[in-house]
Amino acid sequence: MSTATPELVSERTRSPRRIRGTGFVWLLVLPGLAMLVAVVLYPLLRSIAMAFFDESLLYPGREFVGLENFTAVLSEDFPQLLWQTLIFTVGATVLPLLIGLALALALDTGIRGRGAMRGMFLFPWLLPSVVVSFLWSWIFDANYGVLNGLLQSLSLIDAPVAWLFDTEAARAGLILAKTWNSFPWIMVMLLAALQTVPSELKEAASIDGAGAIRRFRTVTWPHIAGVTGIVLLLEVIWNFQHFDLIYVMTGGGPAGTTSTLATALYEAAFSAYDLGDAGAIGVLWIILLMAMVVVYVQLSERSEEPS
Repeated sequence: MSTATPELVSERTRSPRRIRGTGFVWLLVLPGLAMLVAVVLYPLLRSIAMAFFDESLLYPGREFVGLENFTAVLSEDFPQLLWQTLIFTVGATVLPLLIGLALALALDTGIRGRGAMRGMFLFPWLLPSVVVSFLWSWIFDANYGVLNGLLQSLSLIDAPVAWLFDTEAARAGLILAKTWNSFPWIMVMLLAALQTVPSELKEAASIDGAGAIRRFRTVTWPHIAGVTGIVLLLEVIWNFQHFDLIYVMTGGGPAGTTSTLATALYEAAFSAYDLGDAGAIGVLWIILLMAMVVVYVQLSERSEEPS
């Protein structure tokens, strides 16, 4: 009669459980991986591949053309599109960041009614972007817009102004609309970061005679700089690829002066039906976004290095 050591018995009893446990883990992970591949990875690779082919939505088949699509896109109005995208991105990032930071600092104090104000300030963020687009289109409308009615009632203008048909006014309108929609989440993020600043440090700085600006620069800012950097990066990425508000409010007009890479890609694919040009714009778009992320990561690492 053979006997087995306790170690062998233990291994025999634990191995099947370990295998079944690993299989169960993969059973949980596979649906998510399948969704990631189907919804993100495959469309991304398919879009990148389209940039190297002459392909249209109007007729079947495609022909490999190499870098011709990139050459055509870069030789047309890509620099102007990039410049217009950067104008919108910078304006729609800096302005809500400043407003969100100012409101966060105000709500971090003992101001009365700050709880109710937090809820009210969140309202623009809760609205879908398309609703925000139609709301601000109505505000800037030349015939029945609220802005024209207000300015005429104050005798500041004599006749209605077509705000969205003027290049500078349309750009400013887009930035204002996006600012109104996005400043609440910036405020919430920065307010949460402000809650982590030790009150002892603020009190010590006040006792030392530091004013409000100096306390912010030496005490508050070092604690919220990391969160502010993440918020800034996310806002730049989101605004750099923003589409719906621009397309609904101006459609890229007047005369294409508010078009961005997002609207140009949409027009190339679904108005000109040229998937090759659309794919080339998308690839260049991805490269620019990746460059921004790399620059941000490098700057963040340098700022965190001990001096």
